[in-house]
Amino acid sequence: MPTQLPVDSSLFFKLVRVVNLTARPFHESVGKQHNLSLNEWRAMVVLASHPGVSATEVCELTGLDKMSVSRALAGLEKQERLHRESDPADQRKSLLTLSPAGRKLFTRIGSLAQAREAQLFAGVTSAELVQMNVTLDKLVAALRAEAMSGDVESL
Repeated sequence: MPTQLPVDSSLFFKLVRVVNLTARPFHESVGKQHNLSLNEWRAMVVLASHPGVSATEVCELTGLDKMSVSRALAGLEKQERLHRESDPADQRKSLLTLSPAGRKLFTRIGSLAQAREAQLFAGVTSAELVQMNVTLDKLVAALRAEAMSGDVESL
């Protein structure tokens, strides 16, 4: 019989829970109102911060798999929120940016997202936020190194 996981004390489970608790309200309010999936929003955040990235870079920056990013980008393109152009250095690759409609929507939702983030972290001190950022950056680096080495176990 497998060992029980300590749900109440597992940092991993708590991270997953935080993501789920923030994703649900997004989907039920912003997502439905603007016909936007959470993964489409995640892609929009990357495109707003890094215009001209490739789909592979969106995968790397979001941590989403290729299929999820492909669906998100297709959804953004269908809603005319995404602009693709061929990379002059590599015609097989597309450079992705938000369209004017995508930028307008990002600006509208981005201010709501910033307000939600401020509300979420209101009870956390500046020092705790700095330490949390450092810790999360270490976790991301370790996971990226693990993925690049091919030494990844699935649950």
